[in-house]
Amino acid sequence: MVEAITRSNLKGTVVLTSIAAPNAVMQQIARDCARLDMKFIVIGDTKSPGDFTLDGCDFLSVDAQIETGLQFARACPTRHYARKNIGYLLAMRDEIDFIVETDDDNFPTDPFYEPLPLDVDVPELRDAGWVNVYRYYTDALIWPRGLPLDEVNAPLPALEAARRVRAPIQQGLADENPDVDAIYRLILPLPISFERRDLRLALGAGAYCPFNSQNTIFYREAFPLLYLPAYCSFRMTDIWRSFVAQRIAGANDWSILFREATVHQERNDHSLMRDFEDEISGYTGNRRIMELLSGVEVTPGAEHIPAALRACYQVLVDNGFVGAEEMPLLDAFLHDLAAVSSR
Repeated sequence: MVEAITRSNLKGTVVLTSIAAPNAVMQQIARDCARLDMKFIVIGDTKSPGDFTLDGCDFLSVDAQIETGLQFARACPTRHYARKNIGYLLAMRDEIDFIVETDDDNFPTDPFYEPLPLDVDVPELRDAGWVNVYRYYTDALIWPRGLPLDEVNAPLPALEAARRVRAPIQQGLADENPDVDAIYRLILPLPISFERRDLRLALGAGAYCPFNSQNTIFYREAFPLLYLPAYCSFRMTDIWRSFVAQRIAGANDWSILFREATVHQERNDHSLMRDFEDEISGYTGNRRIMELLSGVEVTPGAEHIPAALRACYQVLVDNGFVGAEEMPLLDAFLHDLAAVSSR
């Protein structure tokens, strides 16, 4: 079993968005962040309680978000998960090294709060195409939300010896209610927990697996890749973000690191048939999206990431996956990103 991680001298902030009153998850995160000297930001929406109060938590109502002066806060539609971008931008105003993102139904363990090293020795897959990473952690039939359905039973590439990779984006798994799609939830058993606790692996250029916004760490150099699109299905916003991030990361010789479960999820109420309907654009389009993104010219270098984001989302707009309204919203985010990064 992987042992608890010793905290480094890195500084991080936890970000989530919620319309709930302070629940058990948020209360635990607030306590943990106080203990670990971390900031905890919760981004509310129009349905959030007006009397939200939680010690150790910076909660921002919609009005408070607008008062920050962020262009994105005014431009982003309400009642949308993409308002989480406001939390990312506010976290970036501080001199922090990483952002941890999660949702309000994930109970964290201590390793959740601590990234693995930015440069880390792990097995890495490159040029492997689609990879069902979940199957490295269990023999059960399972796949991550966003994986093309015709890849669910594809053979797993063999893992080679560990090598040094740069991994500024790190995805932790979730036990009990892993991040699976509506088809899985409608026909296969839950809860399920991943058996392997001693494995970390990375996907480099040319190897793809969806990652989510429920248990993910971004180091500072990858902060621009946190951007969640608003003008697409709610169930696809973090998945399509992950495809864009993987395209740009690969061009910069960065890897996406996957690790053992560091949270367990007690899932909020969902209508599975509504989830299914919201995921149809992904079931039919995810493979095509990655093909389109693979054809986008991306120039390596941190200074070129804003242009790469624009190019990637323009392709998604041009091919009907994302609404045209996304481009001015992305420009608002990039404007704010430049402002907070220059502090």
